[in-house]
Amino acid sequence: MSQGLEALRSMEYPGRVIIIGKNPDGQDVVMYAITGRSPSSQARRLEIDDVNRNIYVKPTDEETLKTGQPELLVYSAILYSNGVVVVGNGKQTEDINGYITKEKLPVDVLLNGQLNWDYEPDEPNYTPRISGCITDKGAALSVIKRAEDGAVIKHYFDIPMIPGKGKLIATYTGVNEKPLPSFAGEPFDVDLAAGSVEDSVEALYKALGPAEGAPDFRVVAASMFFNGKGNVAVKVKNRHDL
Repeated sequence: MSQGLEALRSMEYPGRVIIIGKNPDGQDVVMYAITGRSPSSQARRLEIDDVNRNIYVKPTDEETLKTGQPELLVYSAILYSNGVVVVGNGKQTEDINGYITKEKLPVDVLLNGQLNWDYEPDEPNYTPRISGCITDKGAALSVIKRAEDGAVIKHYFDIPMIPGKGKLIATYTGVNEKPLPSFAGEPFDVDLAAGSVEDSVEALYKALGPAEGAPDFRVVAASMFFNGKGNVAVKVKNRHDL
């Protein structure tokens, strides 16, 4: 997947998506997106904390959310503090954030911050937990998923931070079937051509759009740009706001 975010179009249903990399100007980039098939998954939006610039998943309709598994649907998505960032698709994000510091190696942060976590208990999909972080020592992504025999598989990936380049993981392979097949292999290469956080969100949201005649599973997209000087830019695009 090296032709830019448009390559996401080949993934009919990726589930949740995390991208980490750098924009062409060398700013660190974290992107997050949610796609959903069920009413409870669709009944969500992203909200920005105006004080800390963090991004949280919130319900748009409490009753609809309750038709699913609320404990898996509402969580902290992107947490930024003092030049470090954590991103994840569930409540493991908070535990990772409690362990991260600037001086720690990113793979160590993800490994130790998720010692007590495994895949989500949403039978039959057993959705993987995907996470990422950036410290002064670099960046990393992780996938925690279920083996065929029910065992837990944990993968950790160091991510090279090259201007204009990023790496992508998702919860699923992109094939829309039941049960949903978990993400497999290494993170995909993506081009990060957008120079602004606004353009990056638009590019991600557009790339997740359906093929002609197919259902639109998009729920939200978010992007955060930041640098070592403490400058942080955040943007979200919620389907329910359109």
